[in-house]
Amino acid sequence: MSSKRLLRSNNRIIAGVCAGIAEYFDVDPTLVRIIYALVSMSSAGFPGLLVYLILMIIMPQAE
Repeated sequence: MSSKRLLRSNNRIIAGVCAGIAEYFDVDPTLVRIIYALVSMSSAGFPGLLVYLILMIIMPQAE
């Protein structure tokens, strides 16, 4: 059993949340950032910003 943890990455543009998610799922960080931006802009009230801030607070920083 793998003990993979969801951590904020040091490969960051703002706080490393998108890059951390990309590393967890083993995909390109740019792809996750583009998907995040598209979903955030297409949803009413821009809740993507709130989700990003919550994840920034909850996700621990990678060593």
